[in-house]
Amino acid sequence: MSNILHSQDTPTLDSRMPESRPDVLAHVAGNVRALRAERGLSQDGLATAADVSRRMISGIESGEANVSLSTLDRLAHALDVSFSRLVRPPEMPDNSRIDSLAWRGQSPDSRATLLGTVPAAREAELWTWSLGAGEFYPAEADAANWHEMLYVMDGALTVEVEGADPRRVERGDFLIFTSDRPYLFANRETEPVRFVRNVVF
Repeated sequence: MSNILHSQDTPTLDSRMPESRPDVLAHVAGNVRALRAERGLSQDGLATAADVSRRMISGIESGEANVSLSTLDRLAHALDVSFSRLVRPPEMPDNSRIDSLAWRGQSPDSRATLLGTVPAAREAELWTWSLGAGEFYPAEADAANWHEMLYVMDGALTVEVEGADPRRVERGDFLIFTSDRPYLFANRETEPVRFVRNVVF
């Protein structure tokens, strides 16, 4: 029950999801190989550092192994990278949109999706928000290195950041952005919007 998806599995996601999401093993094999090579480690060396078997390392790098989230945590620690760096698509310049299915249980309703990450120096605040139809919330610029992480549960949220195009975030989708410029949350729809907001600084 603690395993992430096998790289050849194709998850069936419900209609609330805006799009099919890949599982994290789609990128782990290549990332582990590349990171291990950068650090000059053999498969045996990485296995020893991560306290796993060489067979497990070989299976991960060939895309043939099921692997637990805790094993990926140990690999990330041994390679001196974050978990998100280990599992993100290699073409992504940062971790702001990983959007990969990380765990699936026996029930089709049981799943965990890693949406994205940002670095935190001090604290992270977790909020639930709702805006009625036509309501908006303007915010002043935050300090450097502050981030907003939003996930829309119902309705659609429009996010406007000074100097950037407005973003309409629909139910089941998310947005992560740096909040060092003035920004606005707006409900330009006819129904209320509910969303989860993380403020990270």
